[in-house]
Amino acid sequence: MVERRVTPEDFLADLAHQRVASPHTVAAYRRDLAALAELNAGHELAGLDNTRLRRTLMQLHGRGLAARSLARTLSAWRAYYRWLAKRGAIAIDPCDGLRAPKQPRTLPKALSVDQTSALLDAVADDELETRDKAMFELFYSSGLRLSELAGLDADGIDFAAGTVTVTGKRAKTRTVPVGTRAAAALTDWLAERTSFATADRALFLSRRGTRLAVRSIERRLERWAMKQGLGLHVHPHMLRHSFASHVLQSSGDLRAVQEMLGHSNIATTQIYTHLDFQHLARVYDAAHPRARKK
Repeated sequence: MVERRVTPEDFLADLAHQRVASPHTVAAYRRDLAALAELNAGHELAGLDNTRLRRTLMQLHGRGLAARSLARTLSAWRAYYRWLAKRGAIAIDPCDGLRAPKQPRTLPKALSVDQTSALLDAVADDELETRDKAMFELFYSSGLRLSELAGLDADGIDFAAGTVTVTGKRAKTRTVPVGTRAAAALTDWLAERTSFATADRALFLSRRGTRLAVRSIERRLERWAMKQGLGLHVHPHMLRHSFASHVLQSSGDLRAVQEMLGHSNIATTQIYTHLDFQHLARVYDAAHPRARKK
């Protein structure tokens, strides 16, 4: 038995200080627990059972809360009741068996091969565009995450081996190939980089000679795509998606794509098989004599 009644605020304080959760996470959990308390007014949260939680989830769904938001809300409730169980405040976890409505599966957007060529074949007009072209070639060549590219140091490229070594999620390091087009663009940029007076080890530098921020990379890609007249919003992750989709279309080697993307679970990589199927379906619709619309 616990010596005193624990409260949601105790849980949130523990989340913030012991688990070092971000202020954003703590605020979101506070809102989710407040919604649970509001819809169960007059009842202690620690005394709610599975039936009440299920009914509350349905009420939130009826209010129009999206499946993604409901899943996040349920995640906050689960964390709270696990915390109560560990402290002996409850004997049974009322979240057991609860499931949020399924979220609609959205496929990542990828460029076609022709769109990618139109984006990357453009000629750089100055040293900053030379840097940009090298960044975008490397994104597509090696399937990097935005944070991985921004975190690269100048010695991260091994031109002799044709590889780049990056640090990804959970501080995992991986080495992936660099294509010849990307290597050529990087060589051009490194020749320009010497004119940026800096002691910063970053591979990609701002005009001030500091490491280029992720938001700056996003803006430069938006500008580059607009300049090439691509006619659609292009973001860095789209180049990663395009890399995965195009390699999978050509090779069919899901495990290799998983390794190069740095996915710990192949289920994450399998979403690109759906992109591949979409490509095959378009080819079929265009080519098969019994599929073409009259």
